[in-house]
Amino acid sequence: MKEYLPRIIDKEIESLLEVMGGVLIEGCKWCGKSTTANKHAKSILEFQNPDKRQEFENIKNTKPSLFLEGEKPRLFDEWQMYPVVWDSIRINVDNTGLKGQYLLTGSAKPSEGQTMHTGTGRISRVLMRPMSLYESKDSNGRVSIKDIMLNKDIKGVSDLALEDLAKVIVRGGWPAALEIKGENKYKVAREYVKALIHEEVNSIDGIERNASKMTAVLRSFARNISTPVLNSTIIEDVKNNFGSEVSRPTVNDYIDTLEKLYVIENINATNLNFRSKSAIRTNSKKEFVDPSIATAILELTPDDLLKDLNLFGFLFECLCIRDLKVYTQSLNGEISFYRDENQFEVDAILRLQNGKWGAIEIKLGAGYIEGAAKNLLKFKDKVDTKKCGKPEFLMVLTGSEYSYRREDGVYVVSIGSLKN
Repeated sequence: MKEYLPRIIDKEIESLLEVMGGVLIEGCKWCGKSTTANKHAKSILEFQNPDKRQEFENIKNTKPSLFLEGEKPRLFDEWQMYPVVWDSIRINVDNTGLKGQYLLTGSAKPSEGQTMHTGTGRISRVLMRPMSLYESKDSNGRVSIKDIMLNKDIKGVSDLALEDLAKVIVRGGWPAALEIKGENKYKVAREYVKALIHEEVNSIDGIERNASKMTAVLRSFARNISTPVLNSTIIEDVKNNFGSEVSRPTVNDYIDTLEKLYVIENINATNLNFRSKSAIRTNSKKEFVDPSIATAILELTPDDLLKDLNLFGFLFECLCIRDLKVYTQSLNGEISFYRDENQFEVDAILRLQNGKWGAIEIKLGAGYIEGAAKNLLKFKDKVDTKKCGKPEFLMVLTGSEYSYRREDGVYVVSIGSLKN
């Protein structure tokens, strides 16, 4: 039996099972939802099992509550294939009042109207992403976001060289890739993209989508990764390849489908208050849930990244955003970014529910640390601290080796040493 690598989300699931009747674990395919959910379940119903398809159809059409029979917590894997189970769980939780009864996993958001009621108060949702570097054991975890929020001194030396960062970007955070040695581990992300283009985008709602056009949409996102690109830019990019063969509604549908499959997600502009007279740009950044999706669709190798450090930098930012989202979710926080009409930008704003926050610049190489630190200090002067409080920290998140705190108070943290 293969070793289970603990996920940061495990503690969140355990906590929610103590207070809610059910927990839904959402996220893209292959990120490890089923494996993690199995660690918390005592029985499982795999809706993807073709041998039981007829049995499932009969239950759905006659008595859906039969799905609930089994030792608790009971897991429904890929629940969106039989959305009727949602309402059965909701009614059961209402009637019994019991906690920790059900787990659900879902790789796609069901279409509106497929369930009768929301699960508010009965079923809690948690979002799972591919593995962070700390979860995959690539980060040594010597620097903690918790300690930085408490203004503690830090020190650490990353085990990841620049070449290693290129490799973990192309490999991605897919659990299956960690078990594979040599160059073959990079094929996992490419196989994921193939399945996405030829299967997942059609199975979500039964609508046939053109594989070539979906590939063009993904490539456009990959070329614009880690930038506040507008949907209109993506649309024009795709139309340049297909001319009148593709319409704006079609491309919008393809983008919506990728969002429903948790492949791309918006990084919103911050709503912190500033004294700056410049207007805040509100266009969201589009990121892949894992940087390996971009390298797979563009057919890039680690050597390709080392030959194009500009592209490497954008993909490194996507890697850092993925990890920051995993870490901050466990701290009840969120990630946004800042950019004004004068193009003054800060790559990430980390804010916790208690209102505490910090600003982060993301830079691949050590040569950019000084400029990034000056940018953060300039940004600090823009903040209206009477409205949103002083930042708890300023951080340059980097691919360089060392983690430390500068004399001006700015933290320099290697992604290869970071954890939640």
